[in-house]
Amino acid sequence: MYRPFAAPTTPALLQMVARRQAARVAEGFAAAGLTDLRPGHAQLLVPLLGGGRRVSELADGLGVTRQAVAQAVTVLERGGYVERVADPDDGRARLVCLTPHGMTALRAMRRTALTLEGEWSRHLGPDGLDQLRELLTALLSEDGGGSRNGAGNTAGR
Repeated sequence: MYRPFAAPTTPALLQMVARRQAARVAEGFAAAGLTDLRPGHAQLLVPLLGGGRRVSELADGLGVTRQAVAQAVTVLERGGYVERVADPDDGRARLVCLTPHGMTALRAMRRTALTLEGEWSRHLGPDGLDQLRELLTALLSEDGGGSRNGAGNTAGR
């Protein structure tokens, strides 16, 4: 039997895992009544746990363009997950801050992540999960992943 793509590459496998994880996060949001929130937009909420951030800071931290972050912030603001407030250190600048609704979304995301980790631990065993975490961390390190965007970003250095 002819199988043109018999063995997916490791990057393809990682993409499949990421898509499956994103689908599970979306299911978790739906179960929490957050049907207007997409997992990709929700990732923007995580860095806001430490307090308000400028769009430029968020973009730099996520390794994406300011325009992409600004668009996502607009969507999240419409949904009531974030709000823009004046930066107390610079009246011309605005900070993106979490709202209580945004905290609800983060709690739903965390519940889903912990459920997934539990499933992976049962499937891989605790040592296997630890190894997976170490390997993924190594790939995301400054010199391990060959990435030009996001974690491990070495562009411009």
